[in-house]
Amino acid sequence: MDRRHFVRNAAVGVAGLTILPSGLLFAKNADKIRLGYIGVGLRGRNHIGEGLLRSDVEIVAICDTQESSLKYCRAQFVKAGKKLPVEYTGGLDAYKKLLDRKDIDGVVIATPWQFHKEQSIAAMRAGKYVGCEVIAGITVDDHWDILKVYEETKVPYMTLENVCYRRDVMAVLNMVRQNVFGEIVHLEGGYQHDLRQVLFNDGKRFDGKGAEFGPHTVGEAQWRTQFNADRNGDIYPTHGAGPVMNYIDINRGNQFTNLVSFASKSPGLNKYIEKVSPGNKNAAIKFKNGDIVTTMLNCANGETVTLTHDTHLPRPYSLGFRVQGTEGIWMDVAESVYIEGKSKSYDEWDSAKIWTEKYDHPLWKKYQHQADGAGHGGMDWFVFNAFVESVKQRKQTPIDIYDSLTMSVITPLSEKSIEEGNMPQKFPDFTRGKWKERKNTFALGDSGF
Repeated sequence: MDRRHFVRNAAVGVAGLTILPSGLLFAKNADKIRLGYIGVGLRGRNHIGEGLLRSDVEIVAICDTQESSLKYCRAQFVKAGKKLPVEYTGGLDAYKKLLDRKDIDGVVIATPWQFHKEQSIAAMRAGKYVGCEVIAGITVDDHWDILKVYEETKVPYMTLENVCYRRDVMAVLNMVRQNVFGEIVHLEGGYQHDLRQVLFNDGKRFDGKGAEFGPHTVGEAQWRTQFNADRNGDIYPTHGAGPVMNYIDINRGNQFTNLVSFASKSPGLNKYIEKVSPGNKNAAIKFKNGDIVTTMLNCANGETVTLTHDTHLPRPYSLGFRVQGTEGIWMDVAESVYIEGKSKSYDEWDSAKIWTEKYDHPLWKKYQHQADGAGHGGMDWFVFNAFVESVKQRKQTPIDIYDSLTMSVITPLSEKSIEEGNMPQKFPDFTRGKWKERKNTFALGDSGF
């Protein structure tokens, strides 16, 4: 992106910032912010690790119901030579005492999905910036409830969707904005990741030989597996939806209009259990979630989008991104790009690396050293930095409430579509019509977000 184009778009980003509520409005930029963490399991501790590396973040409080998680968290602070935070525990409502503190600017929520709505709403009402892990809510009504509280408080809410900041994903965003692919016609993405060893364990080890889940186990098998047993839909849509939304300006000049979902049969988890633990009673469970769930969406500007949820079968990891326009195509599963008239051959793929290095996003060029060693190839640094900088500068978050709810509500909509025999579902407009005038400012600033 040439400097003049980048600076012009950055100015648009500043102009598009949402005015924040009294108490945050016109607040002086902070040199250091104070954060509280609700949920310090594995994902929460990833964010703790990012915070401990920064001189502009002080982690003053943590909350979790499990002593094992708190113990691991204490060790992180000791290793980093940082003051131990105040701990809140003892029950599911312990986080409310954390939110009562007046010295906390923002909270990071990394609890199981079913708690996100209640905890986010309480945080907004307490005046704390919310950085929440996916998913926002369980039902469509949950999402409207979160929006209602945002509209009452105007306290920023950000889904911490790290894939929006993946290096190749941002390079392709740069290519889209420079019209390398021409007019965008179709996009794909998803969550395609063998999670069988995450969903099951024996409470002692993670070696691919466990077949148990529920409260007596450890890690995500305590809670996440139950969603696969109880729900049939795309239960993790945000990794695919978040980047796609940026490519085609969803909520910012474009919107999803409707979706339809399909679910395959679901023998994968049963066969896995029987394989690793012959005769285990869990092999007889009827897991409702289809092994492959496919969701198709229409857009107001005419693009089509396909999202795939695929976590129960043996496969290498890939989010399955595809961006296709009138001048070319990118596919991450094959790490390939083809641009008409510019690729080396009219009937052969180029290595995507040639193009993503050429169009490496300016923010990655600037901050790659800070991101070195951060989780998920560095993108964890970017998403955490975006949240921190928003709190420090008292600005709207780059992934805002409308983006967060849009990528999350795909779950209950897909579930309803499948339940109704693959019937199309009208997509809710959380912006209440403002999408027509809003501008896409994602990753156009100069502070890493």
